[in-house]
Amino acid sequence: MKTDNDWEARVAALWQGAPSMPPAELVAAADALADEREAGDAAALFERACARDTAGVEAEAERYYRAALASGRLDPYRASRATIQLASTLRILGRLDESEKLLVALLDSHLAPGASRALHDEARATLALTWVAQGRAVEAAGLALVTLAPHLSRYHRSMSANAAALVTRTWV
Repeated sequence: MKTDNDWEARVAALWQGAPSMPPAELVAAADALADEREAGDAAALFERACARDTAGVEAEAERYYRAALASGRLDPYRASRATIQLASTLRILGRLDESEKLLVALLDSHLAPGASRALHDEARATLALTWVAQGRAVEAAGLALVTLAPHLSRYHRSMSANAAALVTRTWV
């Protein structure tokens, strides 16, 4: 009998080989893995979405991301990934306000006591891209710099303060 750990290992192996796979082959391989799970399995739906997203079939990816998130059964890390990736997909599809709302809600949820902050900086970076697409380049640059500042070897405080002046919310 195959275990969840075995399935997760095979999913990881799929993604390691994904860069060298043709898009249709990646989708088929992800679907084959997903078919091993119960119908409606959140992780399987998520992997189907990721494969389609990677293959450039964003419109199909969207429905799988939404189904995975709607299940309420994704672990915090996959839930953050699904939200970020859905928001990115929506940005690509030109639905910028919806992309922004998803990311702002995720970042706001990170502020709750004891909340997971999985992929916090990644959510901020994705929001910066959405803001650029909305024509809000100054705010996007501010958010990107606020996100980058803690990782700099010097000038953390001054960079953070200057960058924060460009945006109204930084989700620190």
